[in-house]
Amino acid sequence: MSDKKNYDPYESLHKLSLLWEKQINDFIFLLSNNKDYVKMSHRGTDLHSRYLESFKKNQEALASVLNLPTKTDITNVANLTLQTEEKMEALEEQIWDLQDSVKSQNKEIESVVEVSKEIIKLTKQLKTELVKTKKELAETRSLQAELQELKFELLKLNDFKQEFETIKDLIKEEKAVEPVLSGSASGN
Repeated sequence: MSDKKNYDPYESLHKLSLLWEKQINDFIFLLSNNKDYVKMSHRGTDLHSRYLESFKKNQEALASVLNLPTKTDITNVANLTLQTEEKMEALEEQIWDLQDSVKSQNKEIESVVEVSKEIIKLTKQLKTELVKTKKELAETRSLQAELQELKFELLKLNDFKQEFETIKDLIKEEKAVEPVLSGSASGN
């Protein structure tokens, strides 16, 4: 029993399919190698393409009457949808760029506002300093006027002092002359 081979139906089927394949390939080669067959297949292909073209036209005419979309219409809609999506994406990118530029400009405006606030604050300080300086200038002028009056009074006092000194000197001279006069009057 060990000398006997087991029957394998799949092996037989495989051999049969290879044989059929070879025979069909040979038959197709013989048919396609024939000029008459090639001419007939070319005519058949032309006829079939004309038939498909007229069928397509009739189908589109019927679809337009029934108000149904055709394959071309759906293709056009799909293309338009894609183009619209691309344009929307481009617009979104532009909007994002605009938002970024607006944010940067807002930051610049905020910095300008901060600088303006500082300038306004400094201006207010300068204004208060100017008011103080004007008051101090007015006080200085009044002090200067008072100093002028004091100077004038001092000049008067100096003149008065000199007159007083002159009077004092005259009195001293009179006192010095008086004993001499009183001595000469007693000697007479």
